Amino acid sequence: MKENDASTIAHTENARPSGNVRLLLALLVVAAIVTAAHWPALSTRAFMFDDDQYLVENRLVKNPGWDSTERFITEVLEPSTVRGYYQPLAMISIMLDYALGGRVDNLMPFHRTSLLLHAANSLLLLILIYHLFGQLMPAVVAALLYGLHPTTIESVAWISERKTLLAAFFALACLVFYVRYLRTNKRTYYLLCLPIYVLSLLSKPAIIAMPVLMLLLDFWPFRRLNRRAILEKIPLFAIAAGAALITFISQSRTSLATTPGQSGAFRILLTICHNIVFYLYNFLWPNHLSWYYPFPKPFNLSQPMLLIGVIGTLLLITALLISIRWTRSLLIGWLFFFAAIFPTLGIVGFHPVIAADRHMYFPMIGFLLPVAWMLGRISPTGTRTTLRRIAPIAICAILMASEFTLIRCYLVYWRDSEKLYTYMLTRSPDVAILHNNLANVLSDADDPAMVTQAVKHFQRSLQLKPNSPEVYNNLANALSKLGRSEDAIKHYKKALSLRPKFAVAHYNLAAALATQGQNRQAIAQYRQAVQDKPDYVEAWTNLGIALAAEGDFEQAVTCYSKALEYEPTFVLAHGQLSLTLARLGKIDDAIEHIRIVLKALPNDKEMHFNIAVLLEYKGRTDQAVQHYRRALKIDPNYQQARQRLRKITQTQKDTP
Repeated sequence: MKENDASTIAHTENARPSGNVRLLLALLVVAAIVTAAHWPALSTRAFMFDDDQYLVENRLVKNPGWDSTERFITEVLEPSTVRGYYQPLAMISIMLDYALGGRVDNLMPFHRTSLLLHAANSLLLLILIYHLFGQLMPAVVAALLYGLHPTTIESVAWISERKTLLAAFFALACLVFYVRYLRTNKRTYYLLCLPIYVLSLLSKPAIIAMPVLMLLLDFWPFRRLNRRAILEKIPLFAIAAGAALITFISQSRTSLATTPGQSGAFRILLTICHNIVFYLYNFLWPNHLSWYYPFPKPFNLSQPMLLIGVIGTLLLITALLISIRWTRSLLIGWLFFFAAIFPTLGIVGFHPVIAADRHMYFPMIGFLLPVAWMLGRISPTGTRTTLRRIAPIAICAILMASEFTLIRCYLVYWRDSEKLYTYMLTRSPDVAILHNNLANVLSDADDPAMVTQAVKHFQRSLQLKPNSPEVYNNLANALSKLGRSEDAIKHYKKALSLRPKFAVAHYNLAAALATQGQNRQAIAQYRQAVQDKPDYVEAWTNLGIALAAEGDFEQAVTCYSKALEYEPTFVLAHGQLSLTLARLGKIDDAIEHIRIVLKALPNDKEMHFNIAVLLEYKGRTDQAVQHYRRALKIDPNYQQARQRLRKITQTQKDTP
């Protein structure tokens, strides 16, 4: 069969009566295998870079509702809760998982959705290739090679990478509808591509090259790259241009974004050449993967990795141009990959790494297109051709079994954050952020030995990257936990000298000063923290506590109210506000705030005791008794509650 006939293959499979049944069975098999391979991801507990923004400290995600949804959608040019580009659908998706029970200590709902999306993406790829080339077995093989590829682990197991999975889902759906449009000439399919493409960009703008990818498919396998094909992409190019502008502005205002002029043409060229070879190598040989690939040093041609990248890129381009004599598939497949990954190649700098496995998630489909086409070209007739047909499929089966094994091996490192960062440090031992993040994990432990180990990693991080305010702040936290308050205060002040408007460091310094009895100095630091970060509810609350300790109850109430304005469900603010209102004689208001606390924390014995005292003061003795008894049920040794309850009981007995 000549390559010219490739566009007619798709009609042969659909003509078979059993085609739909076979397709359904194939989809079920692929879904089962991909899900089984990634199943351990459901129990992983590791947090990675940015997970604090996307989940742990994101107040909108942790307060699901229309208000949070509106914020995610309307904060276009300057997202307030996640530094970086506009990605409302990804944030809404994570918020919905939180609403379904996902928590910092229960990550399974987040991983479940991610795994479902990855399985769905594998199925969409199967459908896409089936409609492209019309043969089921090559589509199944390509879908499994994709779904089981070890580079997909990062996107599945990393909570923040929901954006990549979601964007790929809509991008694949868009391509499926586009191919259906080309096959049937029904304009409805093309019109559906437009909103689906927008949904993809609202998840993650990296898949901005969709109209280019469609033009590549027009060139091969459909051979319809003409004036009409170009004109019909104009709406898609307009959408892409708008998304690119929004992305650059939002990224520039909230995070890192370097323009080509800042990087320099030679550095960009070296980065592109390095990544072309690096990604192809990781696709073909996904061994010793990491999830942090730092820029090679020195960044010039004396660095072997960069020299290999330049030579490899030249050889690859030459080979692809020569291959046109026999097939367009290799060139178009590589161009598909290159166009899809181009936004993350480093032309515009969005990341502190030179490459990332997650950037391959959607683009590597380009590598699989020629694989599927070549499998479909194998003739099904004759003994010799049957052997020729079996051999490639057998090789693919071995590859898929290897991928399955590698996935299970890599997922072990995602068991918890300590294991994950320890593994990454074995691959890149001189990366400051990895030492810092491992130290943060160790410093959260209750074991002083682990906190001491964390201090060493923080110090190593500062050796690799001196003058980092974040690391000085984190080191101070660890020292404070070890009881070295004076050293901690010194490091907090160092962090603030490097970044004066560092709200977290002001907050931590205030807390350290408060423990040393320097309450007025602590108040000044809390005020600076809320000035730098107006929605810092912990700082507002602690400022209120510090003011109440100085006897300024009215100002304390104002601070607690400010905290609740930003986070209405913040329990600590409700609890402290109730105590302060009681001191001001506003007993009914205090009782209402305690009820809010008890709704969230029904086993808080102190709140049961407090509300009982206030109810007793208001003469609502029966209700007070219930809360005293509840406090004693929670803690039978709670002597204050027992004494108050005994006093009420005795009074009731003495009353005639």
